[in-house]
Amino acid sequence: MILSHPSARARVRRHLIKSIGAAAALALAVTACGSGGQASGGGDGGNTLTVSVWNMAKTPEFQALFDAFEKANPGIKIKPVDILADDYAEKVTTMLAGGDTTDVITMKNVTDYSRYSSRGQLLDITDLAKSSDASKLAGLDSFNVNNTYFALPYRQDFWLVYYNKTYFDKAGVKFPESATWDQYAKLAQQLTKEEGGKKVYGTYHHTWRSVVQAISAAQTGGDQLGGDYNFFTEQYDMALGLQKAGATLDFATAMSQKSDYKTQFETGATAMLPMGTWYISALLAAKEKGATDVEWALAPMPQRPGGTGVTTFGSPTAFAVNKRAKNADAAKKFVQFAAGKAGAEAIAKIGVVPALQTPEITTAYFGLKGMPTDELSKKAFQPDKVVLEMPVSERTSDVDTILKEEHELIMVGDKSVADGIKSMNERVKSEVLN
Repeated sequence: MILSHPSARARVRRHLIKSIGAAAALALAVTACGSGGQASGGGDGGNTLTVSVWNMAKTPEFQALFDAFEKANPGIKIKPVDILADDYAEKVTTMLAGGDTTDVITMKNVTDYSRYSSRGQLLDITDLAKSSDASKLAGLDSFNVNNTYFALPYRQDFWLVYYNKTYFDKAGVKFPESATWDQYAKLAQQLTKEEGGKKVYGTYHHTWRSVVQAISAAQTGGDQLGGDYNFFTEQYDMALGLQKAGATLDFATAMSQKSDYKTQFETGATAMLPMGTWYISALLAAKEKGATDVEWALAPMPQRPGGTGVTTFGSPTAFAVNKRAKNADAAKKFVQFAAGKAGAEAIAKIGVVPALQTPEITTAYFGLKGMPTDELSKKAFQPDKVVLEMPVSERTSDVDTILKEEHELIMVGDKSVADGIKSMNERVKSEVLN
C-alpha cells in the first residue's frame, strides 16, 4: 500500500524540509499584495485596513465580519490578505519576521499566538481585553501572557464528528449515542465500500497532529508540554490500524496530495469526519449553493472506555494587531468589533460559533437553515469538557514543532509508534526543557 512505498515517504520528507528561500519568496509576494493601497497614519478616515486570512472563498466568516464592520464604519475599507490555509502559519511567520505591515493578523490557533506574542510582533491590547464586554468571551484566558493580552477571540471552536447520514442509513447502522474509539473504528471499517465506481472511506483523519495528539491529551489528562508522551500510544495504534485496514485515506497520500477535508466530506469520499465546529459554516454555505448534496449530522467525539461524559478539545480563534500596523487605531477598532456583540451576531448567522454567547445568539444559531435538528447533533454541541488544543507558554511553539515532525514520521511509517514517542520524549527534554 502507498504508506510503505519509498517514494511516498520521500515526498513527505521533502515536505518536512522545505526550502526557506522558496517560503520567503512566497511570503514576500503575499506581503506585497497585502501592503498595497494602505493609507498612512493611525486615524480612521478613508483607511484601507489589511487583514490576514486563509482560504477566503471557503471561509465565509471573514466576509461576514468584513461586511458588518464596513457597514458600521463607512470610513474604513477592508482588504484581505488571502493565504492558503495549509501554508498560513509559515507565511505569516515569515511576513512578520520580514517587517510586514499588514494591520490585523488572524490567530489561527494559540500555538501561533504564543510564537508571535513571545517575539514582540503583536500590539498590546490589554485595555480591550479587560473591558467589561471582553470578560464574557469564551477562550479569553488562552491569550493571557503574564497578565498582558495581544489578541481577542471572536470564535470558540471544539471538535466533534460529522457523518454522512445517507451512508449510515444504507448500511443500516446508527452512530452510537456515546461511542467509544473502538466502536468508532469498527464503524469506519464497516462503512468503507465501493460507491459509484469509487472508494468511500469509513472516515477521514486530516494530517494535523491534533487529530491524534490533542484528543489523546484531552481524554487522558496528558501534558503536551511535559516531555513524556506515552499517553499518545493508544490513539496512534487506533489511527494506524484504520490506515492499515484501508478504512481511511493513508497519511502519505493525504500529505502528498494536500488533501482537503472539505472536499473529502462534501464529495462523499468519506462517511465520517472528526473536525472542528468551524466547518459548519462552510458546509452550510456549500449546501445553500448546491455545491454538495451530502445529508449530514453531528455526533460527539468518541471517548476512551470507562470515561464519563464527553471530553473533547478545542481552541479559540482571534484577531491581533500587528505591532508594525500602519492603521493601528482602525485595527484595534476592528478587533474589538469582531469580538463584540455585532461581530458575534454576524458570524452566528452563517454557522460559526462565536466566542461571545448570549441566549439570543444561541437561538439564532440553532435556527439556521440546514442545521441538523436531531438529538445526537444537539448533544454534540454540549460537551462536558473542552480542553485547550495546546497549552500556551513560551515553550509551546518549540514543542509543537517537534511533536509535528515526529507525528508525520510515525504516520508515514518511517518510525514505529514506540520509536516516534521515544524521539518526542528525548527531543522535547533535550531541545526545549533543558
